[in-house]
Amino acid sequence: MKLRELLDKWSLTKLKISAGFLDAEFQANDQDRDAAWSMYVELLTRITTQALPAEHGDEAAALASVHSLFAITREILKEPGRRHADKFAKIAIVVLNQKVRPFTAYWHKPSLAGAFDDSKQRERFRAELAELQVVLTHYAGLLSDLADVEDLTKLEQD
Repeated sequence: MKLRELLDKWSLTKLKISAGFLDAEFQANDQDRDAAWSMYVELLTRITTQALPAEHGDEAAALASVHSLFAITREILKEPGRRHADKFAKIAIVVLNQKVRPFTAYWHKPSLAGAFDDSKQRERFRAELAELQVVLTHYAGLLSDLADVEDLTKLEQD
């Protein structure tokens, strides 16, 4: 399978990846599968893919959870033996830099300045988080393919 086909399957075609990588054959090895599984578990068990109803949760905690994806990804990539998880790395780094980073970079300063004390800012944050959650749910689905495990992203949805 080509990377382009995998991204298309999981509605991640808006990621900006050079044509050379998109058209290359994309066959995961054991290190890619292990890394994808680790990240998949992190995504499915965080606010990154779970609904945040207006009457529940905390925006600052949600932002911190999303931001923690950077450290988690770095740790997964630095684990012994993972240096050969280049397929996983190519996707993980692009998702972090193109989708997660703009969200966390934007909300960092406002959160420090008390934006989450304002109901309109909380509402805007949650709307933008919901948009990011769609992308991260697709990313989790792609990781399930990479890890060669069942896709559980819709397990709890109606």
